[in-house]
Amino acid sequence: MKAAVIESVGKAVVTEVPDPTPGPRDVVVEVAACGLCGTDLHILQGEFAPSLPVVPGHEFAGVVVGLGRDVREVSLGDRVAVDPSLYCYECRYCRSGHNNLCERWAAIGVTTAGGAARYAVAPVANCVRLPDHVRTEDAALIEPLSCAVRGYDVLNSRLGSHVLIYGSGTMGLMMLELAKRTGAASVDVVDLNADRLATARKLGVSGSGANADELDRPQGWDVVIDATGNAGAIQDGLERVAKAGTFLQFGVADYATRVSIDPYRIYNQEITITGSMAVLHSYERAAELFAGGVLDPDVFISDRLPLDAYPQALDQFASGVGRKIVVVP
Repeated sequence: MKAAVIESVGKAVVTEVPDPTPGPRDVVVEVAACGLCGTDLHILQGEFAPSLPVVPGHEFAGVVVGLGRDVREVSLGDRVAVDPSLYCYECRYCRSGHNNLCERWAAIGVTTAGGAARYAVAPVANCVRLPDHVRTEDAALIEPLSCAVRGYDVLNSRLGSHVLIYGSGTMGLMMLELAKRTGAASVDVVDLNADRLATARKLGVSGSGANADELDRPQGWDVVIDATGNAGAIQDGLERVAKAGTFLQFGVADYATRVSIDPYRIYNQEITITGSMAVLHSYERAAELFAGGVLDPDVFISDRLPLDAYPQALDQFASGVGRKIVVVP
């Protein structure tokens, strides 16, 4: 079958690979669409400890076309979205409910072959059936949405909070949509990319700009979310948190990224700094929210490209052009 392969650091190609074979509790999914993500760029850079070569693609949905011998929960022809998370369920973190911090953490499309291919294998337990009104080719958005839902689980923010989001790419826009639905008093967005910022305004923001100084909140924000992973944005965001506020590191930074904190201010103003890692007990809820219309796929997905264009899609994504880019095998 045809698949995208990250062969080595900095090199992605489209080539022929063997068709996948399901284990007893696996299904084979014919991929309808696979989204690109910042994680894919990190894998291309040799981060996230991937073993290369690997077929990327952890955001995907499709049709079940193969069943392992012990699979009863789904049938051939079912349309499903796939949670890529693979846990050991045995380590301290899994046993304490923090599976996303699993000591042997793995994921489809990161550590094992993923959805940037005609077919992908997934455990049946990771498959969520799609309702009739949800288009299969849109359901690749469920995985990133599940990460955003996890982010809001971590925040546990109060009603009436003032929220500032750095970045209006896919993840920043998803955090915007969730903030609007979780009782925020205001939601402001900062981004240097004018086109992406225009999309945030289209979705509805209280304020927006290329810099937080353009926004009228000198006392700071109750919740500040970085959805960029950029050191400059993170540093600025840390300084915008109001007293008793929370800073959420949601964007994925490079391993070498460093910022400075003010320990006395954190103590004196009771500021919380926290992070959110991937998916945790949030995929099914994201699927429900998606089916309920929390996102408009036609706004979030800016490009649908053929699988053959995967290397070019990576380049486009890295350049910041567009919003969610999906490849269609």
